[in-house]
Amino acid sequence: MIQSMTGFGRAETEFEGKKIGIEIKSLNSKQADIFTHVPSFYKEKDLDIRNMLLVLQRGKIDLSLIIDSAEAAAPATINAAVFENYKNQIKAIAESVDVDEPTDYFTLLLRLPEVMRSEQTQLSEDEWEAVQGCIQAAIDKLTAFRKHEGEGLEKFFTQRLDIIQHLLENEVPQYESVRVDKIKSRLMDSLKEMESKVSYDENRLEQELIFYIEKLDISEEKQRLAKHIAYFRSTMKDEEGQGKKLGFIAQEMGREINTLGSKANNADLQIVVVKMKDELEKIKEQVLNVL
Repeated sequence: MIQSMTGFGRAETEFEGKKIGIEIKSLNSKQADIFTHVPSFYKEKDLDIRNMLLVLQRGKIDLSLIIDSAEAAAPATINAAVFENYKNQIKAIAESVDVDEPTDYFTLLLRLPEVMRSEQTQLSEDEWEAVQGCIQAAIDKLTAFRKHEGEGLEKFFTQRLDIIQHLLENEVPQYESVRVDKIKSRLMDSLKEMESKVSYDENRLEQELIFYIEKLDISEEKQRLAKHIAYFRSTMKDEEGQGKKLGFIAQEMGREINTLGSKANNADLQIVVVKMKDELEKIKEQVLNVL
């Protein structure tokens, strides 16, 4: 079953008065590009979070961990040691380059990293366990979202394939035999006009005509294109993660349609080929969104 790489999942939980929210967004990408936005005291678990997200396989995956609690809303404390260290460095630099010291150290230093710190600096195992459960719930919701989007993609691909198959089975044959007869007729008319001026071996001419017409035969291209369409349909029913495979099949379909066009030698058949190409381009655009 097809899954889209586009998805969204949100889950919430509570732990000792804290409201913990997890939001995961996913967009299409060639590989797994993972981005995490978590409070500073969760940084030690960043690798664990990323490992949990690898189950999503591919996509630009963005996770945000949001903490809402009385502790989080309380005023942060000033890290006096860091504050003083920054001040001494600035004072030393000012003296070495002969510039005036800042007149408002508080405004300047309170903006620098690590000067302000919250009460919580360590993550307990119980809290981490609660967060893990919340992340998994968000992953499950995102996966459900992807499956729902995948159902829409499967319907879209089926409609496009139906159109290409209809053109292949019903419209191509209408012009396939006619074009060969027209080519033979055109060549014979040209020879009749020249026969008073040029002599030729009729047996050799017949051989050359057969060879020329065989080069314009599109039977193999039609068979291969029909097989590619059937393979695309069956691949959509496979387990998840078939996006790249569907992309390769679409490329092969494109090769056969292009060959049909190069051998067409008929304006009406060329129009049919253009219609096929148009539908295939729509498929190729949306295949990029398949997991």
